[in-house]
Amino acid sequence: MVRLTLFVVMVSTLLLSSYAWFPRVKEPPYQLVKTWGGKGDAPGRLNEPTGIAVSTSEVFVSDARNARIQVFDFGGNFKHMFGEPGDEAGQLGRPMNLTVANGELYVTDYFNDRIQVYTLQGQFLRAIGKPGAGPGEFNAPGGVAVANNGDLFVADFYNQRVQQLDANGDFIRQWGTPGETGVWAGEFNYPTDVAVAANGTFYIADGYNDRVQVFSSNGDFSHKWGGPLAMNIFGSFNGWFATVTSISVGPQGNIFVADFYNDRVQKFKPDGEFLNTFGIPSKGPAHTAIAAAVTSDDTVFVADYANHQIQKWRPGKK
Repeated sequence: MVRLTLFVVMVSTLLLSSYAWFPRVKEPPYQLVKTWGGKGDAPGRLNEPTGIAVSTSEVFVSDARNARIQVFDFGGNFKHMFGEPGDEAGQLGRPMNLTVANGELYVTDYFNDRIQVYTLQGQFLRAIGKPGAGPGEFNAPGGVAVANNGDLFVADFYNQRVQQLDANGDFIRQWGTPGETGVWAGEFNYPTDVAVAANGTFYIADGYNDRVQVFSSNGDFSHKWGGPLAMNIFGSFNGWFATVTSISVGPQGNIFVADFYNDRVQKFKPDGEFLNTFGIPSKGPAHTAIAAAVTSDDTVFVADYANHQIQKWRPGKK
């Protein structure tokens, strides 16, 4: 009888672990509506797009190797572009993840170790940060989020930290320690992006730890997810990651995560419950889904790095 009880407990534990670590899709499949782009340097052509953001009517794309930002309407029609190679004000090294906030576009300028801010029409406004590991300095920023009060949360990639700055770029606090990686809560392994929800909760794409870390509006660690125990165990199962490169919050508060080496975007509830996955598999050594942005009607635009294009997805009908 004791052996039977132990067996039942073991089987129950395995089943519960299986449900938690190998969740099923809970929504109808997303549908690919359109792609546009293709490799090149002409207007509308892209060379390794690395970031994407949306306003109420436009899609902004980091055209990384062309060192510029391109702007399209929601139908994929080219509208205008701005930026050129260089390190002067308004010029770009390698633009990465983007954020639209308060009528402005925030661009992480990875090679130039700064955040640059433009109007949505492309006029340069200001730059924030400089190279270094001190407060308010960056070593290859990968992503930026803007809170309701104007504070910035910056994924400081090589410095292994996320910094919070005020709207003027003055340092407030940080999570993580420059030069140190780790798998415990509040430690990072090359963070790539940050997203802030309406309630101030912020979500960090902990890139090479293959997970998402979540902090409350007061800066306290809340929870994490991605593979067993969310401790740098990568994989291709639902809810697991193989290098997280972008994160965004949808209009219903759901979290969309670019799972780069798995060529997909995964969708979660704010607590980390897996909901859905979609993407285009890569056909070579380069990978596809490097960044995603979500509109007010749940349309998802994906920067497709390998194919030098943009993907447009719509939720499936229930």
